[in-house]
Amino acid sequence: MKTILFPTDFSENAIHAVRYGYYLARQIKADIILCNAVIIPAEAPQAGLVVWPLEESDMLLKESTNELVKLKSSIETSRNKSGFHPSIRYLNESGALTDVVNRIIENETVDLVVIGTHGSSGLTTLLLGNHSRSMIDGVNSPLLLIPPAAKLSPVKKIAFATDFKNPEDDIISISSLVALAKPLNAEILLTHIYEESDRSPEFQKWIKRFVSELSTKVHFSKIKYTMYKSNGAQSGLEWLCDNGNIDLLAMVHRSHNFIDSLFRGSQTQKIAGQIPIPLLVFAAKS
Repeated sequence: MKTILFPTDFSENAIHAVRYGYYLARQIKADIILCNAVIIPAEAPQAGLVVWPLEESDMLLKESTNELVKLKSSIETSRNKSGFHPSIRYLNESGALTDVVNRIIENETVDLVVIGTHGSSGLTTLLLGNHSRSMIDGVNSPLLLIPPAAKLSPVKKIAFATDFKNPEDDIISISSLVALAKPLNAEILLTHIYEESDRSPEFQKWIKRFVSELSTKVHFSKIKYTMYKSNGAQSGLEWLCDNGNIDLLAMVHRSHNFIDSLFRGSQTQKIAGQIPIPLLVFAAKS
């Protein structure tokens, strides 16, 4: 990975995500782009026929630039003298967040997007808060969501959670994950969360064939396989984050899988325990 994009709204959680991502960028030797999507009121659907002065629009963009300059300076002045120092650039554009991010991805060849979340309780809240839903659905790049509790510490174990229903997508995403894991010298834990009804002898044989095929297509020695029995994907993922001794959780987002099922659940439901680790989301390829 060579370039990481950091969309920010300059909130406390967004700045925490930038600092986490900068720590990560130093380890994998990637450069950084800070960005801010400026919503011009005249462009918003509720603006109606109100005419928004050009001077006011220019002022919003200028204020955005000033905040990006201050954030860049803050990162540069706090960094250690030794080790790799990522180059830091900044961009701002007017428009919806997802649209701005995708334009930058296309023009700058971005490998990873990092955003902070405002979710404070449980995985469902983490996924549904602070633009996370629209970003997961619409961003054309792997997306790393950083919760407020994420610690700036080395990533040594990454759990890739899957139901194995789309093995082709899984292999593509695991290949991308290896590009992150290698420079971190991190282990990838291929994690199958299952219910009792899923564990048939035929499926177990298929799993063994899949793991064998994976080793021939993805050349990385630090991939292990494990399985957790659970009464549902949601509770299984919560347990994994709390008890799996992992530093990062990775998943593929597609219709009717783990993440989609969490979206379709009640937004008001509170799941006990804050998710303390980042979530890396890959878009399905098929």
